[in-house]
Amino acid sequence: MKIGVALSGGGIKGLAHAGVLKALEENKIKIDIIGGTSAGSMVASLYAMGYTPDEILECFKSNFNKILGGRKISLISCIKHLINNDFRMQGLRKGEDIENVFKKLAYGKNIDNISKINMPIVIPSVDLNDSKEYIFTNNIPKGEENNTRYITEIGIEEAVRASSSFPAIFNLCTINKHTFIDGGALNNIPVNEVRKQGADKVIAVKFEEEKINENSNMIDIVMKTIDIMGSKIVENNLNKSDYILNIDAREIGFLDAKNIEKCFIYGYEAVNKNIDNIKSSL
Repeated sequence: MKIGVALSGGGIKGLAHAGVLKALEENKIKIDIIGGTSAGSMVASLYAMGYTPDEILECFKSNFNKILGGRKISLISCIKHLINNDFRMQGLRKGEDIENVFKKLAYGKNIDNISKINMPIVIPSVDLNDSKEYIFTNNIPKGEENNTRYITEIGIEEAVRASSSFPAIFNLCTINKHTFIDGGALNNIPVNEVRKQGADKVIAVKFEEEKINENSNMIDIVMKTIDIMGSKIVENNLNKSDYILNIDAREIGFLDAKNIEKCFIYGYEAVNKNIDNIKSSL
């Protein structure tokens, strides 16, 4: 029996996925297929390349500031950025920084292309030009050989950047004729694509929905808006999973770097708290 996991986006909360993987390993649940969107793609790619969950935690701690420039993003800086750039299609951070970090991490495992990864992996992104979802993968599913939405010849660093290009935060990701944005716009939990890879059982990992209040910032509001717009698609995907693991990290902000380790612990504890139900579903 092949077991797959589908990891959702969620900003810094995505590090909880590494905690989930660590707890699954400790409970003798072997992952054969993995997929992830946005922050989920970061964890999924590192795990598929051979990094352990603990090493993934260290990768996040060492590189988070490199990706975001070590500066806190505020609403005021957002407004200034829009004004100073005459509303051009740029984000607050260069997506190239994501590429540089993940290219180095992939190089550490002697991987220069997603096709070189042994574990089946799927990473969704969305092209602004045609409003369609594209899947970066090392294995095109049977019956989909002529489907141009599947892309196999690409560096893992480009795939991760494309899936993580959250509008307004990062610059758009241009690859050949495509202009990619965050995969969460259409497929925040790629259960269906993990299933297509041959998974007999799929565990979907997601975060409890944000609650908007007077303390919420603009990024929190944008995230909630995207959740609402994509709720039907997410629901359809979740219905195709065998177990849904909800992680409650609602008090942690989208880019709250100081809580990286807390996110890891939340994911680890969520599995152990629900391990009997997880095993029963498998």
